[in-house]
Amino acid sequence: MQYFHYLTKQEKEKIFYTAPQAFDRDSHKDILAYALGATLYMPSTKENIAQDILSKKHPSLMSMVMCLEDAIGDDRVEEGEQMVLQQLKQLSIAVRNGEIDYQDIPLMFLRIRDAGQMLRISERAQDGLHLLTGFVFPKFSLKNGITFFQALKQINKSLKKPMYGMPILETKDILYKETRLESLNYIHHILKQYDDLVLNIRVGATDFCSLFGIRRSYSMTIYDITVIRDCIGDILNYFTRVERGYVVSAPVWEYFSNGERVLKPQLRQSPFEEIYGPAGRKIRAELLSKYIDGLIREVLLDQANGFMGKTIIHPSHILPVQALNVVSHEQYMDATSIMDNNNGKVGVVKSHYDNKMNEIKPHLSWAEKIMIKSKIYGVYHEKQNFTSLLTKKVYI
Repeated sequence: MQYFHYLTKQEKEKIFYTAPQAFDRDSHKDILAYALGATLYMPSTKENIAQDILSKKHPSLMSMVMCLEDAIGDDRVEEGEQMVLQQLKQLSIAVRNGEIDYQDIPLMFLRIRDAGQMLRISERAQDGLHLLTGFVFPKFSLKNGITFFQALKQINKSLKKPMYGMPILETKDILYKETRLESLNYIHHILKQYDDLVLNIRVGATDFCSLFGIRRSYSMTIYDITVIRDCIGDILNYFTRVERGYVVSAPVWEYFSNGERVLKPQLRQSPFEEIYGPAGRKIRAELLSKYIDGLIREVLLDQANGFMGKTIIHPSHILPVQALNVVSHEQYMDATSIMDNNNGKVGVVKSHYDNKMNEIKPHLSWAEKIMIKSKIYGVYHEKQNFTSLLTKKVYI
């Protein structure tokens, strides 16, 4: 697997200072946790999931979740389970017949309702089970957390490669201030017991909003909703500390359809004009018409706050999220300098861009993360940025 593999050699050379490196569907979880990028959620009742993968309908898709929980009605659960089994069987046969390479299938996860459903599907999936990278645990809490991981551990006993769990934090005991820290402490205790099976932690901001009967508009980010921002801050504080080392994925951006705009567009013209000149305005206009400007603003805030990757619910979000995960040339040069000078002899060095001072010890953890991202997503050339990948050719 390799990000932006669909680009020509010439396009890669033009855009990347360091091109993305290939990784494996069965790579170590420390790599996979960073490699999920834009994770596309879809209802498990969707009929053409396997066919879309076989036809490579979305060539930039690298991770996906088939949802058996909130994305489908309660009266369609059995139908959803049958469809999941059918999709896995179709893909398994295609791999066996050489119609698609195992490594060309996106990292696939199944969002289940409870541990019993996870065990039931695993038993029935047979050969198709090995195509799953893991399960998503909804409404993860003290009440169900151990049960989820115990079931996952049982499933792993019969597998050659590990399956991982991705807990979603989205319950009221986490959102409500009077119970939040105690709940986060209990959850951390559970995750610590099953650390080798935790791929990353996800945040369910939509469920959080529902507890207050609110919903953000397309002109606002999740950080503009104060009660959610407050909770997100505590989640990040608790789980992304260097000594704990969990990767936490950002909440979903809900908008993708066209509509009238109320507020002034948030996406500046300059990044587009710097790369494409006057034609950049047209590319920017296309993004604005698809609500991508708000998504880009939110992803930038996600990254500034320590999130890695993002849940998405529409294919048009895949490329913008992934393009924003590519490391800038300035970040890469700073990180390289910090790593190179981590020898105990230097305390601070001036940056390659002559615009900041890089302190070795305080910035070392940041630099290590940047180097991991640079291998997975690549590094832009000095004069390139995320707009370099947002052309019509690769946007579809």
